[in-house]
Amino acid sequence: MQHLDKHLVDELAHVARESVRAELREQTRGRRRKAALYAGSGAAALYAGAAVALAVGLALDLVLPGWAAALITAVILAAVAFALRTAARPDTPGSPAAGGTRAAGSASVPPVPSTPPTVGTDRVPGTDRVPGTDRVPGTDRGPGDG
Repeated sequence: MQHLDKHLVDELAHVARESVRAELREQTRGRRRKAALYAGSGAAALYAGAAVALAVGLALDLVLPGWAAALITAVILAAVAFALRTAARPDTPGSPAAGGTRAAGSASVPPVPSTPPTVGTDRVPGTDRVPGTDRVPGTDRGPGDG
């Protein structure tokens, strides 16, 4: 009986492994195809961008010297690259956020007050005096009483 149970468990584990493998193969095949299509579209976009840059340079070459046309084209491409990088980069700590500036390495933390809060207490901050009187809390005497 024990041998039959062990055989059944081994067979069940084998079937489960094969089922998981087949499912993973199918998912991987679809993802590989999608990745290849993305890579192909990226390469085509790169060549299209190069052709546009060449066309801009040749158009500028009609009215300017060749070196000036190439320089202007390079500056335009650098500006586009900078704009795309800026648009893609998430807010970095220390850069101005929508609500103001943040300290480096900090999240949205409210500023720390310079004096401790006095709500719910009957003392003046930094002293043992009760506001509006010279009385020390917990006693019935003032500073001159001995």
